Amino acid sequence: MPEAVGVIQTLGFPGVLAAADAMVKAGRVTLVYFDLAERGEFMVAIRGGVSEVKPAMEAGIAAAQNTFGCTIITHYTIPNPPPNIVDVLPIHHTPKSEPFRV
Repeated sequence: MPEAVGVIQTLGFPGVLAAADAMVKAGRVTLVYFDLAERGEFMVAIRGGVSEVKPAMEAGIAAAQNTFGCTIITHYTIPNPPPNIVDVLPIHHTPKSEPFRV
């Protein structure tokens, strides 16, 4: 099944935590990446089927918007990323995320 990648970047940790929680609850997706981007900005990435990432991203964006003090910096979804993007960028399934892969 083709997989998509969804990424949300927020200003502040509570917003990205709310987004990550909402995303994994809203669709059959796996959290594959989390990091401090810069200047208090946090980023979270999910992977899953194309039809699952869309509602998960919508739920994550809504959760971040409803978090007090959170600003969404950017968000985007990439359906069916080419293999070289998955190999180079930190969006692949890792040994830590593999047990949670859906």
